[in-house]
Amino acid sequence: MKRIFVLLSLFFLLIFGAAGCQEKGATPAKTTTPKNPEVILATTTSTVDTGLLDQLKPEFEQKTGYKLKIVAVGTGQALKMGEKGEADVLLTHAPKDEEALVAKGYVIDRQPVMHNDFIIVGPKNDPAGVKSAKDLNEALKRIYEKKALFISRGDDSGTDKKEKSLWKAAGLNPKGQSWYKEAGVGMGACLQLASEKQGYSLTDRGTYLAYKGKIDLALIREKDPGLINYYHVMLVNPKKYPKVNYEGAKKFAEFLLSPEVQKEISEFKKNLYGQSLFIPDAHK
Repeated sequence: MKRIFVLLSLFFLLIFGAAGCQEKGATPAKTTTPKNPEVILATTTSTVDTGLLDQLKPEFEQKTGYKLKIVAVGTGQALKMGEKGEADVLLTHAPKDEEALVAKGYVIDRQPVMHNDFIIVGPKNDPAGVKSAKDLNEALKRIYEKKALFISRGDDSGTDKKEKSLWKAAGLNPKGQSWYKEAGVGMGACLQLASEKQGYSLTDRGTYLAYKGKIDLALIREKDPGLINYYHVMLVNPKKYPKVNYEGAKKFAEFLLSPEVQKEISEFKKNLYGQSLFIPDAHK
């Protein structure tokens, strides 16, 4: 009888001990919810159109406990949101305008995140002969002289600013011309319109690759000097706007610049397109 009692005691000890260990091991690490959990990110449309932020958002939220509210607009509008204190953190691609905002003290801690490049896309038959032009200025001149349809973002985005600067560098002003259409939309929508109308357009490579299977546009011109497209993250200055979520913004910037996320950016959809949509730039 005593032996049976001992065996039963050992049996229950093993059962409850194992259950206790399993329960202890199964308990996930809890992420503390911050006092101010919402972080407002004002960003360019290309970071959303490519799907990059759709992938990074849940990872950031799970790791930090913050909730990321993404406002995808043209870079110009995103920078204005920062200037007005309507966002906590910015991710944009208009270096000169960003530097001006830093100089005025509206944003701080501006740091490079990644880059890709701008390209010219258009009809597969390239009616203006853009591909064979000796340089980018000549390419734009051919579009201008042949009055080939050109679809511009027309939304004061980073891409729009770049495009306007390229026309200016070529000594041309297409604004108001019947063949030059300012769409006033994001990059993805602009590409779809250019495809529908069979016109030329300037786009970042990442968005073009993401939309390539949905549109009828060819990559006409690439790798001209001066077409690198740099993205920076910066925090809205809490000294100017005390109500911004500085701690949350800082956490998001740290997340973007971390080695793990930088590696993730370098590999983002690389298997799908055979090339990286973005090249990481942090800590370079």
